[in-house]
Amino acid sequence: MEIKSLEELQAVDERTLSFTPLGLGRMLPEDSADFQQRVVAGLRLADDVADTTRQRFEQLCTAFTHGVLCYELFTLVEDGTRLALEQALRDRFAVHHQGRNVEVRDSRGRIHRIPVSNYPEFFERLRKIGRPEIRMDPAGDWTRFSGMLAGLLKWARRQGLLRGQRNRSLEPTHQELRNMVAHGTYHLTTPVDAARSLSDLAETINHLWGQQTPGGRLYPAPVERSVVAIGWSADAGRTVMGRADRLDETYDDIEFTYILVRAVHDDPKLMEFDSRRATTAFPAQYMWGPGTRDEALAWLDRDPPSADLCDHLDQVVVVRSLDGRVDAPSYPAIAAARPRAEQAGIWHAVRVDRPLDAMSHVRAVTEGTPGHRPEGECRSCPAETLAKGDITVVLEAARRAGADTEPLHVPDVRTPLAAAFSRLPL
Repeated sequence: MEIKSLEELQAVDERTLSFTPLGLGRMLPEDSADFQQRVVAGLRLADDVADTTRQRFEQLCTAFTHGVLCYELFTLVEDGTRLALEQALRDRFAVHHQGRNVEVRDSRGRIHRIPVSNYPEFFERLRKIGRPEIRMDPAGDWTRFSGMLAGLLKWARRQGLLRGQRNRSLEPTHQELRNMVAHGTYHLTTPVDAARSLSDLAETINHLWGQQTPGGRLYPAPVERSVVAIGWSADAGRTVMGRADRLDETYDDIEFTYILVRAVHDDPKLMEFDSRRATTAFPAQYMWGPGTRDEALAWLDRDPPSADLCDHLDQVVVVRSLDGRVDAPSYPAIAAARPRAEQAGIWHAVRVDRPLDAMSHVRAVTEGTPGHRPEGECRSCPAETLAKGDITVVLEAARRAGADTEPLHVPDVRTPLAAAFSRLPL
């Protein structure tokens, strides 16, 4: 190791200066130091997060801010987030069981009652038990529990402390990355990667303690849905979209056909809206239409609908397969209102974060694609099959999962883009 003077240790690391708020470029040392501190300054943990988890997180943030002097610190920070996740899960397990005994069943079926004052002591006793199992979910089923990251992730998910099918599909990756840190080889990462890992860690910790993150990447708070107007010309060559409360401020040089939808206004799939199928990225609800601009304004004036909030993680949709063809997903209430002639086929109730994930999963299962499980949590995609069978069985499973299954009748309305997609062969 090269011995440096204090002045040399305080010198900026030139590699850090290449990362700017606008991407790769060049910054002055003072600006880079300010910028890298601001990157993590907004990361906050919930007030009731365990002190040991909070202290570990603050250590990582402090180390990140010094990356402007030593570029290798960004790699140490990112690696540290992999270990800090396990620390957070251990602390959350201890808080959940604080003051109570955890029943542990060994390979011979004997029950051991281990008190939980802190996780290290609990773990030391757990590891002396052969093939330990604990009760994890509300059903009280015995489940293998190693006490390590994999077991803690499974426990947190079974307890409802971690949510989201896309997050679930990433959990094996968390385990691999954690093992790579513990047993891997030299690698070098960037401040961008380290900052994203810190942000993801903050989201996960906060969610473990019951707090969602507004605008979050992994565990976002419910998003606002407002009423959106979608319009298209007679030849479908032009389309428009915007907030319905601004519809009276627009001027159309040609006549458009409009529909009104309660939706997330920046939904990237909103122009593919279909009233009877779940084709948008976030849940969207048919409100009115189709009709002219004046008719839409008159309806809005009579009974203006309000905005609401929607949580898109772990939503339940149903998908039908018939004669080898897999339909686009539907929300259970809309599927329940289908005419009897449209209820034939094999139905699937699927838990997903994005409805089209369910369609992809059912298609893979129908085609026999290796790795896709027809029941339960799929290991190859972010979907969990709750039930498979006729529509009655599937709707009952959706109801038990918390979905609204009261029949909801809506007209068959879709945008030109959605209509075009519905005609494409599978």
